[in-house]
Amino acid sequence: MDVLTPDATELRPLERRVDSVLRIGPSDGDGFLLAIEAQGRRDADKESSWAYYVSYLWAKYRLPVLLLVVCQDRGTAKWAAGPFSCGARGWTAQTTNPLVVGPDNLPVITERRVVAENVAMAAFSAVVHGRSTEGTAILDPLARVLQSMDGESAEYYYEFVEVGLGATPAGDKWREILSFVSYFPGRGTVRETAYLEGKAEGKAEGKAEDRASLILRVLDKHGIPVSEDTRDRITSCTDLDTLALWFDRALTATTAEALFAEEPETDQDQA
Repeated sequence: MDVLTPDATELRPLERRVDSVLRIGPSDGDGFLLAIEAQGRRDADKESSWAYYVSYLWAKYRLPVLLLVVCQDRGTAKWAAGPFSCGARGWTAQTTNPLVVGPDNLPVITERRVVAENVAMAAFSAVVHGRSTEGTAILDPLARVLQSMDGESAEYYYEFVEVGLGATPAGDKWREILSFVSYFPGRGTVRETAYLEGKAEGKAEGKAEDRASLILRVLDKHGIPVSEDTRDRITSCTDLDTLALWFDRALTATTAEALFAEEPETDQDQA
């Protein structure tokens, strides 16, 4: 798992919304791509979309592809291990064999020293054990270590854990922590302000696209259908504060339209 420390050069979601794609350049062998999915439940549609992710990435980058699926419960982990085959008349044209991490094969990591030595594994541990009673103990040492990392790498891990935990008690605690130390865009922290001020204006559009993709990914993870009109509204928005608000709402929303609900007026507003 050491290869997942900040050697990543590709962090954007694919059009079909695989969670992350990392280009890994290990010191002990040839490079490869790591496609990461945080899977909270069994989903039959993933059997075909995962095959698409792997074949698309291999065809585009001409590098070997490893699909890593991060699961929070044993049942989902057992299903996600596959294999998932595509073929006919007794002939298999393609088989997808994900590498799965779950509660049975990834320990709870709470020691700050261990977190610092392998941040990627600690982030996976936080997501995997997000529904257990021990899960929240991982978050404080992980957040403290991320504070000491460079901005781009920390941002990736902050976002990955937040999306992976979703609307769980551990997710609520993580968002509480983020309100003080987060590098996640749109929260107005000192770190974020310094980061945005140091970026050229031309990168703002890319940030908006990334945040819109993240919102759609959260809705997809929660199994919430998104109409074309709603998708267009999200992807065409360029206001970073609005996108941050929609992301926060997406974590607990039951419908896509709930993202756009009007804030109730206060007595002061009415006055």
